[in-house]
Amino acid sequence: MKRLLFLLTGGTLLMREKSSSPVLEVRDEATDLAAEVPALARVASIETRRLFAMDSSDMQPSDWVALAREVHAALQSFDGVVVVHGTDTMAYTASALALLLGALPKPVVLTGSQRPLAEARTDARENLVDAAIVASMDVPEVSIVFASRALRGVRSTKRDALAYDAFVSPNEAPLVELGVQAAVAAHARKPAVLAPFDERLEPSVLAVRIFPGLDPELITGAVRAGVKGLVLEGYGTGNVPLRIGRSLVPALESARAARVPVVVVSQCLRGFVDLGRYAGGAAAEAAGAISGGDMTPEAAIAKLMVGLGRFGPGDDLRAYLAAPVVGERA
Repeated sequence: MKRLLFLLTGGTLLMREKSSSPVLEVRDEATDLAAEVPALARVASIETRRLFAMDSSDMQPSDWVALAREVHAALQSFDGVVVVHGTDTMAYTASALALLLGALPKPVVLTGSQRPLAEARTDARENLVDAAIVASMDVPEVSIVFASRALRGVRSTKRDALAYDAFVSPNEAPLVELGVQAAVAAHARKPAVLAPFDERLEPSVLAVRIFPGLDPELITGAVRAGVKGLVLEGYGTGNVPLRIGRSLVPALESARAARVPVVVVSQCLRGFVDLGRYAGGAAAEAAGAISGGDMTPEAAIAKLMVGLGRFGPGDDLRAYLAAPVVGERA
């Protein structure tokens, strides 16, 4: 029987209502998942370890590093790792873990729920069991297991705050479909030797969604304030405004002069950035912007942070951002 480590970080799955109000709070006491979900014992031998007890909206890059370090160590002795995590920032954490850890020899699965485990009607039990199943399979990737599917973590985003089917991988099919049978997709990565842990990461990154009326001075102000990297969510295939007085090109040129890399991703759930398709995108590229391809904003933010930490600004960073590392872009 496989040995799995469950790392608890908090989130809705581990919450309960306060006695005096319907507001959910993370439970302070230890949680024995094997006792609360007996079916887990039929899947694998489970060890539970509490790392954090937080709402995932409080998750920070330093917490990603601490979690990645714990996972990296656990992969030496366990057959797989399951991270119980809140849904709000799960896609960010999954992307950061994938990029911090690199190619993997064993599965690392993130899961959570839309309703607490302590409630009678909840998606928590099914997600925990499915996560254990995927963590016991030959799917050596960071994945998000939710609603009977395993999605590549670095390709995922949260799409629904109310439905049990909360996550989607817009530009890539699931890694595993958990129906009557568990079907592993052909594009799942193969096992690889785990590299030494590299925790370098630059958190001073800003993401900006372009919208009609965005003042370019806000971007140049961020550059002057010391931001180290920018992720711009452009229109469609990466288009940006060019109209005089509202053009973002001078702001991009100021970022280039300050050696602040700018990655452009799309606001659209599906599709990819092609900076040569429209005049705005071409002008952005000429001003130094880097195409994020079909990366999600979550993946682009994590990759820019990790890339800046490891390479700093410059040609090595541009090469790192342009190439797929763990399947985060085509």
